[in-house]
Amino acid sequence: MTGALTAVPSPDKVETGVRDTGAIADGLADVLADTYRLVFKTHACHWNVEGPAFFSMHKLTEDQYENMFSAADQLAERIRALGHLAPSRMGEILSRSKIEDPCGDLSAGEMAQDLASSHERIAHRMHALAELASRRRDIVTEDLATARSAFHEQAAWMLRAIAKS
Repeated sequence: MTGALTAVPSPDKVETGVRDTGAIADGLADVLADTYRLVFKTHACHWNVEGPAFFSMHKLTEDQYENMFSAADQLAERIRALGHLAPSRMGEILSRSKIEDPCGDLSAGEMAQDLASSHERIAHRMHALAELASRRRDIVTEDLATARSAFHEQAAWMLRAIAKS
């Protein structure tokens, strides 16, 4: 029984025709880090939003952080399917992410605009990941990045629309 608990995660050699899996795994780790940072940022807005837009923002942010939390698992599992290890330390998440914390307390409209900007930033990185994956014959990661970009673009649009109220 003790032997079952001594396995240490390690990279694997994967032969699926994908070229340069290391570069793709790095790109996936970057967007995974961004996703985790934005999950927390979205959750913080969900907890703290007040005012006339409370219900709209509270419900929208809940839907968004639940979607992103699930997506984080898909991104990490894709890294593993490519034979690499997914990030496993918060320091790595923080150093890889381009998502920034807001300065000071924000109104509901400012929260919405800040979150929209973060979603746009991730969508941009997803576009780059899709292009990288395409060049390396990785249609699975390309499809995943395309679908995630569509989510982030829609999330940004919805948040920008609320910010106008």
